[in-house]
Amino acid sequence: MSNNPNLTLSGPDLAALLCSRVCHDVISPVGAINNGLELLDEGGADADAMDLIRTSALNASVRLKFARLAFGASGSVGASIDTGEAERAAKDFAVAEKKTEVIWNGPRAIVAKNRVKLLLNLFLVAYSSIPRGGVLEVTLENPEFDARFKLTAKGKLMRLPPKFVEISTGTIEEAIDAHSIQPYYTVLLAQECGMTLDHSASAEELVFTAVAAAA
Repeated sequence: MSNNPNLTLSGPDLAALLCSRVCHDVISPVGAINNGLELLDEGGADADAMDLIRTSALNASVRLKFARLAFGASGSVGASIDTGEAERAAKDFAVAEKKTEVIWNGPRAIVAKNRVKLLLNLFLVAYSSIPRGGVLEVTLENPEFDARFKLTAKGKLMRLPPKFVEISTGTIEEAIDAHSIQPYYTVLLAQECGMTLDHSASAEELVFTAVAAAA
């Protein structure tokens, strides 16, 4: 498996951009919690304020738990992770967003940490391909050995994420920033795991795959 020439970020730059991405994801629900507390302080709309706080707290918690698995260490270097944790994180993420149904198929297994991180990051790529929501089906085949991950997205206004396509199969036209670091990290993880990424599009669905390279 040849190295992708687009993967040129230094370690410090990669870490900084991933931190920016995580902060971006949680700042909105945390800000909403603050807004709800301000409503309570003003003494009005108590029920609405509490509903806002509960919803936003759940959203922030789900996003942080997902980020811990998808971007964080989640154990020691070289550790293995239960794919059941990835399934729970993905489904909770979608439930909190309230716009996409997640269907998860395949055996539960303990696999290398970076493969689980790749699976969750590919989930984010596929999730972003149906911005108006829909159905996202995740299929794991032989995850412990010659793994194959297949994610099929169906919904309105489907589109292949342009940055993912650019980084994985094309030439980067603009510098990687906090908005494009997630697809960049997905491609980097695939390379580190020895897995090949692919994608296809039709009028009915978008398909994203990661397949272990032949030994």
